[in-house]
Amino acid sequence: MYPKEYIQFLTHFHGDRDYFECHEVLEEYWKKTDSGNKDSIWVGLILLAVSSYHHRRSNFIGAKKTLEKSLKIFETQVDELTILGLDKILLSESLKKRLSFIETEVVYESFDLPICDTVLLELCKKSCISEGFTWGQKSDITNNNLVHRHKFRDRTDVIQERYQSLMMRKGSE
Repeated sequence: MYPKEYIQFLTHFHGDRDYFECHEVLEEYWKKTDSGNKDSIWVGLILLAVSSYHHRRSNFIGAKKTLEKSLKIFETQVDELTILGLDKILLSESLKKRLSFIETEVVYESFDLPICDTVLLELCKKSCISEGFTWGQKSDITNNNLVHRHKFRDRTDVIQERYQSLMMRKGSE
C-alpha cells in the first residue's frame, strides 16, 4: 500500500529523528520512481527533512529556504498528501507555524507529522520497534553524529561519481 521507503522515512522522522537519513531514503526512491520531477511529493518530503536538519543545527536561512520550497510543493500536491495518509490541513498549519519559528529564530523542537491513516501509523510504530527506536521521542540535540551528520558521512561515492561525470564531459568536448 505504501512504499517501504516512505515507511522508512516516517520511521526515521518520528523515531531517531535522523533527518539526514530521511533525505537519503526518499532521494533514492524519488530517483527510481519520479526522477527529474522537482515538484514531486517526494521532493516536498525530502525538503521538509532537510529543513528540519538545518533548523536543528540553527541554520535558519537554509531551514527557511527549504521549508518554503516544501510548502509550495505541498500546496500543489494536496491530493498526494491525502494518499500518503497525512492530514493536509494539519500539516499545512504545522509547517506554517514552523516557518514562523524559523523566521524568528526559535530554537528547534521535534515535531510529528499528522498521520491520519491508522494503518500507516501502526506500520510506522512497528517499524520503529524493529529499528530499536521509540516512536515520537524527542531529538537528541547533544548527539553530534546526528545533528552534524553531513560532516561525518563517507563521501567516496559522491566524489567518484562527480569525477566520472567530469571525465565524461571532458571526453565529449
